[in-house]
Amino acid sequence: MNDRLIGELENGTDLVIRLSRRSAIRCGLYGAAGLFMADFVRMPAFAAEPLFRPSGKAKAVIQIWLWGGPSHLDTFDPKPAAGNDYTGPFTNPLATNVDGIRINELMTELAKIADKYAIIRGMTHGNNGHETAAYMVQTGFKSGDGLVHPALGALVSLFKGYQAGYKGLIPPYIVLTQLLGRFSEAGFLGSKAKPFATGGDPNAARFLVEGVVAEGITDQRQHERRELLGQLDSLRKSLKQDPQIMAMDECEAQAYDLILGDGAKIFDLSQEKDDLRTKYGKTTFGQSCLMARRLVERGVPYVTINFGGWDTHKENFQTMRRLVPQLDKGLSSLIQDLSEKGLLDSTIIWCGGEFGRTPKIDWNAPWNGGRGHWGPCFSSLVVGGGFKGGQIVGSSDDKGEQVKDRPVYPNDLLGSIYQLLGIEPTGTIPSPQGTAIPIVPTSWVGGKDGGLLKEIM
Repeated sequence: MNDRLIGELENGTDLVIRLSRRSAIRCGLYGAAGLFMADFVRMPAFAAEPLFRPSGKAKAVIQIWLWGGPSHLDTFDPKPAAGNDYTGPFTNPLATNVDGIRINELMTELAKIADKYAIIRGMTHGNNGHETAAYMVQTGFKSGDGLVHPALGALVSLFKGYQAGYKGLIPPYIVLTQLLGRFSEAGFLGSKAKPFATGGDPNAARFLVEGVVAEGITDQRQHERRELLGQLDSLRKSLKQDPQIMAMDECEAQAYDLILGDGAKIFDLSQEKDDLRTKYGKTTFGQSCLMARRLVERGVPYVTINFGGWDTHKENFQTMRRLVPQLDKGLSSLIQDLSEKGLLDSTIIWCGGEFGRTPKIDWNAPWNGGRGHWGPCFSSLVVGGGFKGGQIVGSSDDKGEQVKDRPVYPNDLLGSIYQLLGIEPTGTIPSPQGTAIPIVPTSWVGGKDGGLLKEIM
């Protein structure tokens, strides 16, 4: 080993020997891998009553979160007869391959495969705040009950991951690429249910996954660091039968496998054919969709793609002309790719945001054709995993301002996804105080709830 490597270890970055999770990080293991593996091998059992049914058709979820709230009129619920103050320049919605279903005119690829997805046009919760609306849609709960409930991804990672005997090197709940930051996805479940956010950009020449792939450090250099560390760690050698040391050794071995073995290869998109990568779109979103397919293909039960930029208070249509084609290309390719690989029947894709946008356009300066927040009525899309394609659930009024029929509340949508995953939505989990908390509430507005999406399940 050369002096430069020894110097790196001695500078305090690597050579810190402690009998804790931090040692996995400091001893040449990056934070994500070390922290995850230390938590994973010590994951306690999580009691619930009664919850898990192995017969659930769906095995995984890919959540495409349109961060900021997309305009429903400019995506999946066009209103060409509403007039210029509502449609703006989007006056020619596309007919799809399913009679009666029309979508935004820029969604040329999604229009060809409408038989594979269902559009929920009756989504509603009535809240216009990003944080509160995002919390409602991702947890199925209203805010204000004194608890931060776990998001769908956190519970799926527990019951379809840890509790189902998940053994993958990759964490069971992945976020591509940044956390939403609106609320704690793990909620009261704490650190054991937190998602692993990759960071980096899958469209870059090398996808620098935080804690797995480091910029400027080759695999050979990682091997050299590991070898040198093993030579220097005399304390660890002398205590090799100590239970804490043995547990740390297990964490280290698995974490190095994640960094240098088969685990790291999962994040290497250069293994995919270039024409397929081009089909998905050479954008961060497009390559995130391809990455999501690779993850569920290898058994990861929950992947979130946080696709930002949809908070279009200003110049909505300029932004939509940029983002909608990316969504169209990436999402359509993901659906087709999963279908061709025989994975669509066991993988749910859920696409939507925290709310819609104001149907009436604000043409005045400084908004210049912008749309505000709109929680009374918006759209989501679901695909696969037991959801029937070629369907529309609910409808909005002539201007897209209110739900006309069949309202779908957050608990209805999430409860339906849980059901298809084999997680009983009427089951309970223990709160921090030990009380029984429902997976999702059975009622949103008492007596007016739409219920589970049985018409498309």
